[in-house]
Amino acid sequence: MTYGVIYPARLGPEKGITLLSTGGATKMRTLVPPVLFLTAVLAMHQQASSPDLAGIAHVAFRVSDVQNSREFYHTLGFEQAFQFADPGKPVVSYIKINDQQFIELYGRTEDTQPTGLLHVCYEVYDIETLWSEYMKRGLNPPHSRKARAGNLLFVFPDPEEQILEYTQYLPGSLHFEVRGKYLGDRRVSQHLVRAVIPVRDVSVEHDFYTTRLGFKDAGSGSVNRMRLPGNSGGELELEDANRPSKPGIVFTVAGLARAADDLRSRSLSVIAGEGAVSVADPDGTVILFIEEGKQAPGRL
Repeated sequence: MTYGVIYPARLGPEKGITLLSTGGATKMRTLVPPVLFLTAVLAMHQQASSPDLAGIAHVAFRVSDVQNSREFYHTLGFEQAFQFADPGKPVVSYIKINDQQFIELYGRTEDTQPTGLLHVCYEVYDIETLWSEYMKRGLNPPHSRKARAGNLLFVFPDPEEQILEYTQYLPGSLHFEVRGKYLGDRRVSQHLVRAVIPVRDVSVEHDFYTTRLGFKDAGSGSVNRMRLPGNSGGELELEDANRPSKPGIVFTVAGLARAADDLRSRSLSVIAGEGAVSVADPDGTVILFIEEGKQAPGRL
C-alpha cells in the first residue's frame, strides 16, 4: 500500500466524514464524526498559532508574615524592589530576582487565610495580540488594563478557578524603573525557571494548558511538566493538591554542590536529592534548585 495525503471528502449517510487516501491504488475510507474532525483541526491550529510568552514574570504567594518572608528571600540574596503598604491593608512586597522576574509576597487579611501560592504571572511581548488570540479560542479574558505598578495586565481563571495573569512591562512602570537595580551579587540564583501549582485534577489542567494555551510537554515522560510557548525556557509543573508539601518555585544554579554549600553557609536547612536541592520558606513553601541545562525531578 502506498500512503498519501488524506482529505475530508464528503458527509456520508452516517453523518460522518469519508476520508480518501490519494497516494496509491488501494483507497482507504474511514467515517469520522465531523465534530471530532473539526475539534482536532481546531486543537492543532490553537497549538500551532499560540503567541510566544516572554517567560514567567512573577509568582505570587500569600504569607503569614511579610517581614519574615522578606528576610528569608534576603537570605537567598534577593532584595525588595518596592512595596505597597496602604493603611488598613496587608503589605505587598515585590522581591526582585532579575530585571524580568519577581516574587510577590501578600500579607493575610485575616489569620484564617491559607498561605501558599496565589497565582503565576506570565510576561508577554504584545498583550493585545495575546488577548485577541485567546478571544478567538473562546477563553474570553477581560480587556487588559493598566495596573497600579504601571504595567498592562489581564487575568482569567483556569478550569479549577485558579487565576492566570498576563502582563506587559511598560516604560515608566515601577518594574521598569528599577531595571539594573536591586541585583546584589549574593543572589543564590539569577533565574526562576519553573513554577509549581497544586491542582485537583492533573489530567484536566494538563489538557487545558496544552490544547487551549499552547504549552508543550517538557519531554521528561511526565504530563506534569510543560514548557511555556516560545523560547524562554520557562516551565509550569502541575502537582496533585493532596500532597502534604506546598508547591513552590524552581531556580537554576551553576552547580548543585556549590549551591548546597552556599545555602548551608547562610544557616538554611538544605534537603539534598538526586539532581536537586531545596529549602523551605517560613510557611513551608518549597524552593527548589536545579543545575542549569540539566533535567531534574520536579520534587524531592
